[in-house]
Amino acid sequence: MQAPFTAAEIESGRKLFAGEWRFLSAAASLQSLPRPGGIEIALAGRSNVGKSSLLNALTGRNSLARISHAPGRTQELIFFEGPGGLRFVDMPGYGYAEAPKEKVQAWTELIHAYVKERAKLARVYVLVDARHGLKAVDAPALDLLGQAAVSHQILLTKADEVKAAELAGRVEEVSAAIAKRAAAFPYVLATSARSGVGIPDLRAAIVRLVADRKGEMR
Repeated sequence: MQAPFTAAEIESGRKLFAGEWRFLSAAASLQSLPRPGGIEIALAGRSNVGKSSLLNALTGRNSLARISHAPGRTQELIFFEGPGGLRFVDMPGYGYAEAPKEKVQAWTELIHAYVKERAKLARVYVLVDARHGLKAVDAPALDLLGQAAVSHQILLTKADEVKAAELAGRVEEVSAAIAKRAAAFPYVLATSARSGVGIPDLRAAIVRLVADRKGEMR
């Protein structure tokens, strides 16, 4: 269990995400990836789990990341950059996509290569719908991250659509499911892009992650 975030971390998180954020680039191949810069944090999850909505909520912007109601619209690695060179990477959703199989295979291979080879990647947040919890379709992504020894953490989304008791049970259920995954961060965060639940804690968690990563690099 992660220690509660301090008031200073909460405030640092607010300031970080109140800064300037911008679209950096979109990459459909390893050759088109932007040159490594600051620390990178990637967002993964099933199609329509709310990656773009979460990024907009974090940064307090309505349209930094394009939100689509059609599964499979994100077909590239989408890079956004903020203060201090911190980057977020919106990865194509998995599990369903309105795209030809060869395209799905191509971006799946891109994701695998990015996760395994990107030295600046500090963590992958795997988004899971709080209403449904982990599903079989999530397993390959979690297996990949484990095999690549990439730090990853489960974020429950749409937490405002679940009653408090059910949400607490879902957190326990997911925590138990990832307990044996060595690369999985054991603390599960519940968030809602719509209501703002959990967003200050997630910002603080990112501040803590960035500080830890910079400490490792010294």
